[in-house]
Amino acid sequence: MLTDLFSLFFPRICACCQQTLARSERILCVTCKHQMPVTNMHQQNENMIKKVFSGRLPIENSFALLYFSKKGNVQKILHQLKYKGREEISDYLGKWTCFYLKQQKWITEIDAIIPVPLHRKKRKKRGYNQVDGFGKSIAQTFNIPYLTQHLVKKTPSRTQVFKNRLGRAELNKATFYLKNIRDLQGKHILLVDDIITTGTTIENCGKILKTAKNSKLSVASMALTV
Repeated sequence: MLTDLFSLFFPRICACCQQTLARSERILCVTCKHQMPVTNMHQQNENMIKKVFSGRLPIENSFALLYFSKKGNVQKILHQLKYKGREEISDYLGKWTCFYLKQQKWITEIDAIIPVPLHRKKRKKRGYNQVDGFGKSIAQTFNIPYLTQHLVKKTPSRTQVFKNRLGRAELNKATFYLKNIRDLQGKHILLVDDIITTGTTIENCGKILKTAKNSKLSVASMALTV
């Protein structure tokens, strides 16, 4: 009865179509979930993420759950996650990702999971890093340490609209730094993010993580731009 009363005043709605969810549904209604553009990268020998970083960053393995397109359903749910306070979407996408990662042998070789960090001012304003639920779900499922204190964003993001890829890379390179580098020496690190577009942020975070001696890098994200 209390659940019904709570639902009356705080209805559970689909993060995509905004319709009321059935009791058995979580975050997305059945219709919207089936319409999500799943990448099926777990079935591919060579996926699009590796192509994005070819010649830019050595990556051992990579995975993205969904394909992102402007004004598409994935943009809708990521907007809810980042700007509407629906932090639970991150955990939901993480658990969904784990369903596919369980079919990948390489996930058992990961020693640590590290999220792309937010600057402290943005984190304080938003209240959370939108990647944390995603990364923690993977970490808990596969019993892997989740490290949030090693990769740090030292300067807030600035507009990159008028910069070319090289300019964006130099800007982002100066944005991050690594603490306690010895902890990561010889480790296989899984770097997680919400969306891969140009790949500039992942590239620069990855290069910094690779400064740890004998480290390896893999990448997982909620979405990949097509």
